[in-house]
Amino acid sequence: MNGVAEGAFRRHYGHVYGYLRRRLGDHERAEELTQDVFAAAASALPEERPGDPPVLAWLYTVARRRFADEARRRGRERRISSLLKPSATPDYTPVAGALREALAALPGGQAQVVVLKLVRGLTFAEIGEQVGLTESAAKMRFVRGLEQLRADLTVKSWTCSATSRSSLQSPTRSRRPRAHSG
Repeated sequence: MNGVAEGAFRRHYGHVYGYLRRRLGDHERAEELTQDVFAAAASALPEERPGDPPVLAWLYTVARRRFADEARRRGRERRISSLLKPSATPDYTPVAGALREALAALPGGQAQVVVLKLVRGLTFAEIGEQVGLTESAAKMRFVRGLEQLRADLTVKSWTCSATSRSSLQSPTRSRRPRAHSG
């Protein structure tokens, strides 16, 4: 950590944390995002020069962006979780149950990557960073997880619409065009 980032951390941690805490209403998540802001500061803040804009303004800008990212992720999580709740729509009850069982059967690493990608909406680079993998390894776990989900759901004789099936297609597998008869 350079001297500017270290000084900014000591002087402004409480300001940035308070900003995020008020907006999130979640102490733990606010601390995590505050750490993200200061990690960005450690890697991006140059040494301070006379006439530079205040570091706190830059920190608030980064915090505001992290908060916006978090708000988008939470929105996606709410939408997806409402679809998976058995009470959400009677038609989705068997789908949600089968999907929950299939996710629970995945090896931990695969299940975690699939959930981070599909529910949290993280990029493969972000997933890799969060779970300690390379971007390529995160992609591979995601593909293998989807393939296993598809296999488990097929074995359980889960039937779904073509639209639902297409959402479970592997991102690396291309679709063959349908042959037209007649």
